[in-house]
Formats: sequence, structure tokens, C-alpha cells
Amino acid sequence: MTTLLILAYDFPPYVSVAGLRPYAWYKYLKDVGIYPVVVTRQWSNDYGDERDYVAPSKSNKTVIEKSEFGTIVRTPYKPNLANKIYLKYGKTRCSFLRKLISAYYEYAQFLSFVGPKSEIYKGAKQFINENKVDAIIATGEPFILFKYASVLSKKYHIPWVADYRDPWVENKNRSKYFLSKNWFHFFERKYLKNVKTITTVSDFLKKQISTNLKDKPFVIIPNGYNPGAIENIKQIEQKSDVLRFAFVGTIYKWHPIDSVLRCFCDYHTLNPKVNFELNFFGINNSEEFKNTISTKYTHLLSNINITSRLPNEQLLEQLMVHNAVLLFNDYSIMGTKIYDYLAIKRKIILCYSDDKEANILKEKHYPSSEIEGLSTHLQEDLINETNSGIVVKDKEHLMRVLSEIYVEFQRNGCVSCNSVNTEQYSRKIQTQKLAELINAISDKNSR
Repeated sequence: MTTLLILAYDFPPYVSVAGLRPYAWYKYLKDVGIYPVVVTRQWSNDYGDERDYVAPSKSNKTVIEKSEFGTIVRTPYKPNLANKIYLKYGKTRCSFLRKLISAYYEYAQFLSFVGPKSEIYKGAKQFINENKVDAIIATGEPFILFKYASVLSKKYHIPWVADYRDPWVENKNRSKYFLSKNWFHFFERKYLKNVKTITTVSDFLKKQISTNLKDKPFVIIPNGYNPGAIENIKQIEQKSDVLRFAFVGTIYKWHPIDSVLRCFCDYHTLNPKVNFELNFFGINNSEEFKNTISTKYTHLLSNINITSRLPNEQLLEQLMVHNAVLLFNDYSIMGTKIYDYLAIKRKIILCYSDDKEANILKEKHYPSSEIEGLSTHLQEDLINETNSGIVVKDKEHLMRVLSEIYVEFQRNGCVSCNSVNTEQYSRKIQTQKLAELINAISDKNSR
């Protein structure tokens, strides 16, 4: 079999949407003739929040796991000084000092092999020294993995692929760590000189990335859902005692969360006998969000529940009992949660397509510029294509939608979702596309 070395920082058991993409490769590549070897770091979920990202590994030695799917090389992780301060004192103490230390490592890691992530390079190098590898793929962020893949490719004459889940140069951490755009432009071009192909999740990201890498070939491999997890829970039905709405993941500054909460609050005031829940799973800044609810939306205190991050299989099981799911408009960005929403076949409520307040938030906070010729409403397009939900125009429309959903729920004990053609968004199918690419570049290299 063709052996593919996968450099992936986020990977189970760490609870992260970013880890689901390489995990699908690990799980399904062997079915299509490619043996996956994942090089990642050791993870433990002792905290259940952001601290897990910088917590030290339990072992200072590399751990190798083999299974029916392939091999996982788990390298040790030792937090740097900034991470140690954060773990000991929390996110509010010594924040400027932590930023300075983190900025140093963000710069220095591209000049030499330093920093906590460098163990992944050492683990990959050791594996290649002891085993035959036909191709390498690195998935970013963190984009330092592209440097590691590039160096390994040059040293061992192995073709490599750069997988962008997000754009590198426009990355949010650039401003966070005082880093210049030109700095990233330079290293992006430097380390992708010898890349065979670039993969990414959408045409929009392709356009963004190609502005700095004009001569590189691209292959679009979208995200999707885990069909194995869905198979295990497909028999779970919606509950009929309480009308349940769910939201999963990060709430960004351009998301009209206040407008949506006000709408639920108004609906509750007008319909006090309606029994409903609004359940949030794995959101960011949960303590701040709780304070907002307790001060601004006291009418919803008994209706809102917040659950910390869950592994994908457990999350999907929780979502299955819900009657509808909320999604905020990310415009030119598809995101990943929409695929899980499609998979569980629960009605998607997208907020909003043309709301005055939401438009102001977009103008102020949305990080990406529109690209001529490409859709600026990808989620809306997918919902309409699959008949999987309702595209809500504005707050007034949402009030009507809530009323309609409750009438249906009261009458039938459930909320219908008559979606179609969602099977094509299985991660197993997307992995087949990757396999075709890897076979192509490894065959060329062997000639």
C-alpha cells in the first residue's frame, strides 16, 4: 500500500473541529488503498476547555499506536513559559508578557526547530528514517507544520501536499502576536516552493491563498460529516416533551447573537406557556456568555443550557434529541458545523440573510473581503440545495419562524426536516478524493 504521512496538530482525543478532518483521513484511507500514519502530539482532556491546548503531555516519550485503520505517532508536548503562566494564573494575568513570549516562538520556530510543536517534526523524521513513506500531507493551522513537511520532503525526496483549513497570511493570530503580514508572506512562499499540490475546503479559500501562491495547483476537498458516527445514532428520535433548539461551536463577533436572544426573549414574553430550551454546546467564552444571559436576558435563564465541548460522537448523540438547530451566517465561509447539522437531519435555522443589525456587525467584524464571481452566501446555497432548513431574513422573520415551528411541534411532537442529497457530504467520500491525489503524486515520484 501507498504510505501517507499525515502531520496533524489537532487530532482526537483532543476535542476540536479541526481534528475531525485528519481523523477522517486516518479512518477511511486504508479502505481505498492508502496506509495512513498520523504524526500528532499527545493530548489529554483534563480541563475540558482552552487549557487542554497547552497542557503538558503525560509522557515525555513518543507513543506509537497501531489499529485496524493505521498508525498514530503521538509526540510529547512541553508547554513554553507563556503556556505555563497561563495554566497557573489564567488568561487575565500577565497577558502582555505571555503575548511577547508567544510572539518570540511564532517568529523563532520558522528560523530554527524550537518551540513545543517541534516535537512533531522530530517524530516524523524518526518515522521516515525507520519506515518507507510515499507522500506527506500537512494540515494547517498551525502552519509551522508546512515548514516541517517542506523540510522533510526536501531531505528525503518525498512529495508533499499542503492542506489549508484556513488561510495562513490572513490568520487571526497574526495580529494577536504582533506579527506582520509580510513575515508570513515570505515564509509561505519559501516553504511551499517544493509543494506538489495544495488542498483546501472551498473555492473562496483557494482564491485567498492563491494571491500569494499564484503558480501552485489546487484541489478542493470540502469538509463533511462522519458517516460512522451517524450510523451508530441514526435510530435516536427527537424528544417531544420540550421544544429544543441547539447551537454548536464558536460565536464570532459578526454573529447576531444579541438579536437572536432578544427574539427568543420576546417570543417567550408573548408566549409564556411555550416550553422550550435553547442549548449551547462547546461555545467560546462560556463564562462571559453566562454573565450576559444573567444580566440582559433574565427571562431566558431557565430556558438556556450551556454544555462544554464534547467529542464529535457524543455531540451528535446529544443533537439527535433536538428538534431544530441554529446556524449563524458566515457568508463566504461554509464552516464545518453545517455538515453535522445535515447529517443528523434536523431543521436548520440560518440567521440571517439580510438583517439590519447583522449587516452592521458584518461590516464591522467580518474578517474576509468578498471575491468577485464567488458566492457570499455559501450556507444559504447549501441549505436551499439540500432542502434542509429555513433561511431567516431578519429578526421579524425569526419571530414568525419560531411560531410556525412551535405549531408544528405541538401538532406532531417533532419538527420535520425533509432534506435531500446529503450523503455526498460524507467525509468518507471526501477522503476518496484525497486518495486519488496521493496516488497520483506518489506514482509520479516513483517513476
